[in-house]
Amino acid sequence: MRSTLDFAPLLRSSIGFENLNRLVDFARGDSDAYPPYNIEKTGDGAYRIQMALAGFTRDEIDVTVQDNMLIIIGRAGEPAEDGKREFLHRGIAKRAFERRFQLADTIKVTSAGYENGLLNVELVREIPEHKKPRRIAIDGVEPSAVIDAEPSKAAA
Repeated sequence: MRSTLDFAPLLRSSIGFENLNRLVDFARGDSDAYPPYNIEKTGDGAYRIQMALAGFTRDEIDVTVQDNMLIIIGRAGEPAEDGKREFLHRGIAKRAFERRFQLADTIKVTSAGYENGLLNVELVREIPEHKKPRRIAIDGVEPSAVIDAEPSKAAA
């Protein structure tokens, strides 16, 4: 019987890492599913974290980046009229939270927006010039100067 490994739990809170060993290092006990969120790739080197924050206002949400760590904090302020309201069922969770995402060195947060109860954090991969792959000349000959010629049939 052949079994497959599910790496989805490791990929949930890390963005921009291709090295599985580094993912394992950052996979901490992230068992709390609140608040729910998606991480999607929106383009070549572009990502979005979308977090469902029903009932929160912009003033109750704090988005911070510090030392390659994206930290999203929600402070659940209780409305003044909540003391006067009687709930028969309270299914919309609005509790304080702190969610952390470890970012690779090349991932930068570009913007954040909040609309209709969804927080959208846009990220982009920015690779510095000194980290981009570059061709190295062999024996001082640039690769573009090499001519692709068929071996001479007369030499055979």
